[in-house]
Amino acid sequence: MPLFEYKNLLKYLLIPTLFFPLLLLSACDQPETNAGIAYTIPEQPEQPTGYNPKPGWATSEFAVAAANPLATDAGYQIIRAGGSAIDAAIAVQLVLSLVEPQSSGIGGGAFILAWDGEEIHAYNGRETAPSAADENLFLDENGNPLPYRDAVRSGLSVGVPGTFALLKTAHENHGVLPWEDLFTPAILLAENGFNLGPRLHSLLDSDDALKNDEIARAFYFDEDGNALPAGTNLKNPAYAEILRNVAQDGISAFYQGNVAADIVDRVSSHERPGVISEADIAGYPALDLRTEVMCNDWREYEICGFPPPSSGHIAIMQILGILDELELAEEALVDSIPSAEWLHQFMEASKLAFADRNQYIGDPLFVEAPAGNWQSMLNSDYLADRASLVTDVSMGTAEPGNPGDFYSAYGVQIQQPESGTSHISIVDRDGNAVSMTTTIESGFGSRIMSDGGTGLAGGFLLNNELTDFSLTPTDDDGNPIANRVEPGKRPRSSMSPTLVFERESGEFVASVGSPGGAAIIHYTAKALIGMLDWGLNAQEAIDLPNFANFNGPSVLEEGYFSQTIIEALEAMGHEVDVRALTSGLQAIQRTEDGYFGGADPRREGVVMGD
Repeated sequence: MPLFEYKNLLKYLLIPTLFFPLLLLSACDQPETNAGIAYTIPEQPEQPTGYNPKPGWATSEFAVAAANPLATDAGYQIIRAGGSAIDAAIAVQLVLSLVEPQSSGIGGGAFILAWDGEEIHAYNGRETAPSAADENLFLDENGNPLPYRDAVRSGLSVGVPGTFALLKTAHENHGVLPWEDLFTPAILLAENGFNLGPRLHSLLDSDDALKNDEIARAFYFDEDGNALPAGTNLKNPAYAEILRNVAQDGISAFYQGNVAADIVDRVSSHERPGVISEADIAGYPALDLRTEVMCNDWREYEICGFPPPSSGHIAIMQILGILDELELAEEALVDSIPSAEWLHQFMEASKLAFADRNQYIGDPLFVEAPAGNWQSMLNSDYLADRASLVTDVSMGTAEPGNPGDFYSAYGVQIQQPESGTSHISIVDRDGNAVSMTTTIESGFGSRIMSDGGTGLAGGFLLNNELTDFSLTPTDDDGNPIANRVEPGKRPRSSMSPTLVFERESGEFVASVGSPGGAAIIHYTAKALIGMLDWGLNAQEAIDLPNFANFNGPSVLEEGYFSQTIIEALEAMGHEVDVRALTSGLQAIQRTEDGYFGGADPRREGVVMGD
């Protein structure tokens, strides 16, 4: 087997020390082996939280972008060993589950778009509702919805995990290295320990619910209930044991036996128990995870994304399509800040897209598409009609449209919080590309941790994905919500893994995506507009300030927008909310000399490649 080679991360972290100091901690000098593969544990930089300027990274042969340097490095070493983009994505995900457990992992689900040089493949690893779940899952004894916070932090919120089945399906179709070899980085990091970073420490310290879980409290907190300090060498023997079993015996070691039994036990013994069963878990690998890709033309590009149950691609393309129908502001970008006039148009387009999203989109196995086809929501005549509603003043709250003269009996779902998630973009030596967005939903998911029945310290966190369903099954008029809970159904998602191609030549242009709950849609749209319309490179597009509208107030990222811009929006009738919008964009774009990657300065991500 080829030897994993390691290049010092400092080569890729060319960031001014004034803004991004690094404290290099101890590392292993020699490669360690597991399942026949040599893997070098890299030196682990300690990074401050907050905003850390990133330089952007130019590579010539391949590129890996992920939300944590250890995860990026795992993907990098896999490709250096001859692996494919999918091989690298698997290794990256398994490390993210260890070092960034608040955002994604084997207890959650994901979407993958994979380009093999000829065709785009889509794989849907979204969690499913248990067979015993029904539309009243989140209603109390009086028929009222539980408070969102209570619903999240309960066994009720846990859906059947799909990540392992997704990774296995993708590997069967696009993998090059043996399945078990892809587990080496995560297993050895779990056994030898990784340095708990400031971001994870800060999130642990600010979460008042995770320490109520006995496994999580013993693992992430000290005897006084304080979060372990940044720099702690954290070993996760339970996670290592689970991965070793899945590497050797396949995903049945997760979906059946001790792991599945422990998931059920942890969920059913919660003070607000859920209804997941071992049969639900055992049945997930039998699902067909392949799905159709949605591709749509925009300018000289073809933009490809995920269909429902994701609302991401449809909403993004509605926003872009509506903007194209408008007479856009003469100055969209002034000193790297969007102008008030352009922001007004973007916010209005977003309102229209979110009004449609909240009315129509749900799991296509349960929900009928308008006019029988989801593309009806992106029809040029329909978008022109929607764009005609945009004037010089705010429309307030938008109403859903009627694509394809379609009558819908569905009610409109009210906006609920969404959060969590991580994104991975990879292009390998052969030009194969991956865009993968992965999640356990809220930060630390349901706040329920499983050790997989190993009895060892650590383990993995379980998702709270079912709270992506509407907590109420009907609207105020008694109309059923498209995204209500039903047995076996997948909840609506905002995850937006995206691949871009030149429309005429079909050549790959970019891979992009982000975490951020419902704001994923706006973050990804911002990056696409920056790269494809405003001529920015991937890093410059990611660095742009964030902005969003969920069919209500217009939200601006704090610290960027002048009072003049805020007052101009307010004069147009917008209610403006200035607050943190912590995206986690990763993007890789093709250049004349190879690739250029960007990582969000708001998080820990880096790009690596040769």
